[in-house]
Amino acid sequence: MNQSFEEYFRCPRRFANFALGGVLDETRGYFRFGADTICFGRTTKQNFAATPTQPLFDAARETVMNDGTTYLPFDIEDAVNGLRYEKYVSSAYGEESIKQSAVQSLYYQLRPLLPVSIRKHLQRLHLNGWDLISFPRWPLDGSVDDLFRVLMLCSLKTQELTRIPFIWFWPEGASSAAIMTHDVETTRGKRFTNTLMDIDDHFGIRASFQIVPERRYEVTPRYLRSITDRGFEIGVQDLNHDGCLYKNRKEFEERAARINAYGRDWGANGFRSAVLYRRQEWFDALEFSYDMSVPNVAHLDPQRGGCCTVMPYFIDRLLELPVTTTQDYSLFHILRDHSIDLWTRQIDLIMKRHGLISFIVHPDYITGHREQETYKALLRHLVHLRDEKKVWISTPKDVDNWWRQRANLTLVQKDGGWQIEGVGKERASLAHASEKDGRLELTVEPSIAESAIAKSVK
Repeated sequence: MNQSFEEYFRCPRRFANFALGGVLDETRGYFRFGADTICFGRTTKQNFAATPTQPLFDAARETVMNDGTTYLPFDIEDAVNGLRYEKYVSSAYGEESIKQSAVQSLYYQLRPLLPVSIRKHLQRLHLNGWDLISFPRWPLDGSVDDLFRVLMLCSLKTQELTRIPFIWFWPEGASSAAIMTHDVETTRGKRFTNTLMDIDDHFGIRASFQIVPERRYEVTPRYLRSITDRGFEIGVQDLNHDGCLYKNRKEFEERAARINAYGRDWGANGFRSAVLYRRQEWFDALEFSYDMSVPNVAHLDPQRGGCCTVMPYFIDRLLELPVTTTQDYSLFHILRDHSIDLWTRQIDLIMKRHGLISFIVHPDYITGHREQETYKALLRHLVHLRDEKKVWISTPKDVDNWWRQRANLTLVQKDGGWQIEGVGKERASLAHASEKDGRLELTVEPSIAESAIAKSVK
């Protein structure tokens, strides 16, 4: 009932005192928790909507606070997983949203022969009406994060506390985290790899390159070393980028075995599927530490949906690092926008939730001068956020390592205060959640490492 809340905030268990206030109905649907937080799952009141545009039952009205316990008319795990695992998708779009149609299969057979000028017109036709989709919210959806925040407010109120301690989301008290990833799709992109690393290096940013193992281009040990020797990361991108990875379970498992072998051979910890196709219930076949295939909101992707969170989350042993910003291809060729306005808007929304700012920028699509200038403007903005707003710009591997480390840290009450215990505690920061004017306010204290540096300066 409370596991995901505890994992999200890393607060002592006694502050996650939630219980189910009845028997859950068997049917899932949309409801809300408070004025703005949309959920998808089962409720105890048999009161839900088939679509998010219908009048939604407000679960807050049926929430009871008694003797330090918050009794909810829904199960937290069920509601959170309904969004994170995109269980609402089949309800909204039908099973074809996660299965390859005959048209899509034909498209991917012809895709290598189609120039971008033709592909973008076909994709605009396919995506027609994307801006009319009401849920997930565009250009970023934080429903999961907002749900946890409302629950924290409930905990503060029902336990009559002024603040609740938790372990801050990012190391050294960073306000948010950011990662840059580059999916190499064609020989053209492969040839541009070194130039792209030069651009990233100029701004002091290390990125991860996702490499397609088969068919697309030749992958040699020398090419992989040319990336890793410069301090960049490599990840496995699909198997052959034919759009059919999740066509059926049997074939997926056969492909996954080969994908895993490439991961071991390359020393790659991360995976991403081509075109962000995904079936999260099949991720158990992937032998990677983290995945980067699930978008926050997928209005501009062939597979609709989105995980509705800006934070990493575990899918059993696999850590999901969601894609929280619009891909460069969609920005340039679908939206026909060569500014960074949309990216900065999404960044602002992510930072309000102290989340993970993650990008996909393809070396295949920024070979032109105009596209490179847009990308450099984005990097300049990220550097500004790093220097002025304390955003932690790192690599997917480092984010994965930190999030796993944080998951094993604990808060211990000692000498009248709270201390963080566990491996990596010197990078972690104690934080507090409190209520201010009806909203949740999060404050963070310096980490042990930061405090030591401050003392040395004095």
